[in-house]
Amino acid sequence: MTAPVKAARRLGPGACIGVLGGGQLGRMMAVAARRMGYRVVVLDPNPRCPTAQVSDGVVVGALDDLEAAERLAAQVDVVTLDTEHVPSDVLETLETLVPVRPGSQVLRTIQDRLTQKQFLDRLGLPQATWAKVSSAEELQAAFAKVPRPAILKVRRAGYDGKGQVRINHDTEAEGALAALRGADAVLEQVVPFRRELSVILARSVSGDIAIYPLAENDHRRHVLHTTRAPAPVSAETRAAAEAIGVQIATTLGHIGVMAVELFELPDGQLLVNEIAPRTHNSGHYTYGACMTSQFEQHVRAVVGQPLGDPRSLTGAVMLNLIGDLWSRGKAPPWDEVFVLPEARLHLYGKDGVAPGRKMGHVLLLDDDTDRALARARQLSDKLGAGPPPEPPEPPEPAALPEAPAR
Repeated sequence: MTAPVKAARRLGPGACIGVLGGGQLGRMMAVAARRMGYRVVVLDPNPRCPTAQVSDGVVVGALDDLEAAERLAAQVDVVTLDTEHVPSDVLETLETLVPVRPGSQVLRTIQDRLTQKQFLDRLGLPQATWAKVSSAEELQAAFAKVPRPAILKVRRAGYDGKGQVRINHDTEAEGALAALRGADAVLEQVVPFRRELSVILARSVSGDIAIYPLAENDHRRHVLHTTRAPAPVSAETRAAAEAIGVQIATTLGHIGVMAVELFELPDGQLLVNEIAPRTHNSGHYTYGACMTSQFEQHVRAVVGQPLGDPRSLTGAVMLNLIGDLWSRGKAPPWDEVFVLPEARLHLYGKDGVAPGRKMGHVLLLDDDTDRALARARQLSDKLGAGPPPEPPEPPEPAALPEAPAR
């Protein structure tokens, strides 16, 4: 019989952090942790994953491999994650061996879109009109509640537009359901939002919360293209967005960094889009523009230390670099980045290039974020970094996701 985990205590430098998932988020977290004197061991199927390249050790195994996860837990003092696609039952078992932050109850709520939406409804937080769909009959019934255009999304493992299909007035609804191969789904109304916003915050073991400047996001073909911080919104909108983020994190009992994506409607109303219980792509601007990056902040939270100061030192725009940039079979012209004194290049060390795969980002530091955004768009054109703008007609139904592009 395994002994229960002891009460929370602060872990100082020299302690070891286990990371479930070895993508770019884990990599930047590991860099921050090692700078602070912590050791890092990662679990990932790829022994040369981005996080393993900068870690003290790697356990090779799938994220649903409980035996591999237990081997990781035996080597570390606390476990965290770089992806919400770790099965919650794996986390539940690890919680009997070592502190796990965020915990299994957070993942259990977030991983299933249906459970997440029901959670938001219980909190009384606004979101797009939605309905559960698990059959053709339920889909037809859902249209009585959810007007078209709408988006049918798989309940689990969807990301970057994968595992979802748009249904317009003239779309064959049954075909949309077939495109998801019978997977349980939710139907969401398409809302005409003015902009997407991200609340990036951290919550400590003691319940303290640190909130970063609100971010504005622009997507191209469902992949984040640019993030600007601070977002050009009113003080009232910023306060309302932050209150939503704090309510979600506090109710969940989350420990670590969390991102809450919101839609701002033309009338100023905010709708919750998604919750990410981890560091987030739209928070990369903090790694250079803020007193404490989201990655150091996450480390501080999971080892039980006080949170750092989240305030910004300068405005910033982050430009995502995706695999399409290498479409000509050679590296992009990095001199176009280095010639800009305000630019910071971050590459993730991934061992394979694929369309839509996040390979790195460029951070442009400038208090004039309009100027930085214009410079980011110019740089995107020079690098060929971003996918083209959204087409006027909806794209073909996306394939079901197998695993996040890491």
